[in-house]
Amino acid sequence: MADMAVQSTGMEAAAGPYDRAKALSAFKLGDVAFYWTTRLCAISVLLILGGIIISLIAGAWPAIREFGFSFLFTQRWAPANDPPILGALGPIYGTLVTSVIAMVIAIPVGIGIAIFLTELCPQWARRPIGLAVELLAGIPSIIYGMWGFFVLGPFMANHLQPFLIRAFDGVPVLGSIFAGPPSYLSLFNAALILAIMVLPFITAISVDVFKTVPPVLKEAAYGIGCTTWEVVRKVVIPYTRVGVIGGIMLALGRALGETMAVTFIIGNAFRITGSVFSPGTTISAAIASEFAESDGLHQSGLILLGLLLFVLTFLVLSAARLMLMRLERKAGN
Repeated sequence: MADMAVQSTGMEAAAGPYDRAKALSAFKLGDVAFYWTTRLCAISVLLILGGIIISLIAGAWPAIREFGFSFLFTQRWAPANDPPILGALGPIYGTLVTSVIAMVIAIPVGIGIAIFLTELCPQWARRPIGLAVELLAGIPSIIYGMWGFFVLGPFMANHLQPFLIRAFDGVPVLGSIFAGPPSYLSLFNAALILAIMVLPFITAISVDVFKTVPPVLKEAAYGIGCTTWEVVRKVVIPYTRVGVIGGIMLALGRALGETMAVTFIIGNAFRITGSVFSPGTTISAAIASEFAESDGLHQSGLILLGLLLFVLTFLVLSAARLMLMRLERKAGN
């Protein structure tokens, strides 16, 4: 037995250097392969992004050459004219107005739901409410559009819009913003749909970041006599503001680019009015409603609208990233 053990040990010692070198070589090869695989994945994202930008610029070039900067400041949209008259001011206005109204509604509601789920909600009710919020995110946008067209639009036109028109009649500024007549298809209805659609993004991300607050911080605040409102305002929100703002910006990006739901209920009117109860259009809705029947300069103008939406979204997300970097730097200091 001793001779066999010595013989086995000798064989392992003889084979040891060869096996170790082979294993190290295999590990090095795997590490290099993993490095280049991940690097190619990262580069592919840049290539795809660059390809999208180049294709948009190439498709929009005839419209850029024809209209120049006047495309941004012209309200009229008449592709049937000879020559066509195309202006992006109406869609840009509708995109910004609907997104701003949607965020004004969705931000306090979404953060309020997140605060309730993490701080106030009974344990037995957290899962059902959380699932309901997640289901809102999973509903296809076309379903939101159909619901808005058949249910929300008539309800708003028959009940809420007449009330708001009467309530703000004669009030400076607000009287013109909420001016009539009521309409099934309007900027305000589209903004409500967008608010419902982006609500799950704000709520889900806010819930996740609120859960990262160390319990000891909240317990210390409660220990010195703070109320729940004071704990949320002075502990939870300051500790998680970077994550909350990130969720809000993600929701804003979704609101800026939403297509089908908005197309159903906004009215697709290329004009600017002071009232949010009037029909309008957004960049994405204009492209969706007209692209299939377009050609020539008309199609190039729609592609230029897509390029403008790309630039607008890029600027918004870049501004959000810079703001988050400033907040992180201040928190570090």
